Amino acid sequence: MKAAWFEKFGNAGDVLKIGELPKPHPQPGEVLIALASSGVNPSDVKKRAGAFPNLLDEGLVIPHSDGAGIIESVGEGVPETRMGERVWVYQAQFARRFGTASQYVCINQQRAVLLPFDVPFEVGACLGIPAMTAHRCIFADGEVEGQTILVTGGVGRVGYYAIQWARQAGAKVITTASNNNDADSCKQAGAFEVVNHRDEDWYRDVLKANGGHKLDRVVEVEFGANLPQVLKLIRTGGTVATYSSSREPQPKMPFLEMMYLDLTLRMVIVYAMPETAKLQAITDLDRYLRDERLIHRVAHQVALEEIAKAHELIEQGGFRGSVVVNI
Repeated sequence: MKAAWFEKFGNAGDVLKIGELPKPHPQPGEVLIALASSGVNPSDVKKRAGAFPNLLDEGLVIPHSDGAGIIESVGEGVPETRMGERVWVYQAQFARRFGTASQYVCINQQRAVLLPFDVPFEVGACLGIPAMTAHRCIFADGEVEGQTILVTGGVGRVGYYAIQWARQAGAKVITTASNNNDADSCKQAGAFEVVNHRDEDWYRDVLKANGGHKLDRVVEVEFGANLPQVLKLIRTGGTVATYSSSREPQPKMPFLEMMYLDLTLRMVIVYAMPETAKLQAITDLDRYLRDERLIHRVAHQVALEEIAKAHELIEQGGFRGSVVVNI
């Protein structure tokens, strides 16, 4: 099969290879998927760059955890009726070497989720990490109806879905963006108000947008960098759900201030989510996809031969939406 892989860490253009690898065969409980699209996420780029030094200990790695395609065959214990299903895939390259940047992938059947016929494969390849992370951030700590939620970086891959999950669950959503085009995009997703996070003391604008009242929850894309402002706008007993802290990967936390606010701090990563939470996200995604209640954004699509470009796009940023490699 045609595939992309890396055998050492480094820049995308230097270490990503394209070629032929053996086609896998499904083991008991697995399905073999002929992939159409592979989603690229920041975690994929970080792994290739060397964030996990032991990743290559057992050999080459085919990158990417998210993808979409058609089940071609099944292993022992999997109903043959699953053959021919259109599916989206998550966690393909987690705690294993072989991800979705290839013509085929074998994976446990529970990680291959039915994709409605009217949903394009390129959209299916963007659901695993972005949409499921957002779902966990919004719903991990109870119902949000009637609450006010701040989603920082609302135009981002996770933030954009978080706005939609929260708004459609009955929350009032305030978000941050850095320009008018991004603000319009956030409002299209359901944001009540958008403030510019490049303004000094932007927390004041958030409070003003909420009538001077402090907020119930925050979904945070830059935990360390934004924490000082977040603590000024969240109410006592509030919840901060965060899935990234790139600018300050080892943030210092003002423990006493946070303790006296009785805050709940929720760290979110799809891989570590309880299986019950994954199942709930999948159930809600299926319903929302069938009802066409979600807006999806695929900013860039490239061929497998251009996978290095896909990784470079993620590293450069500056665009709205996901990056997909078409197989």
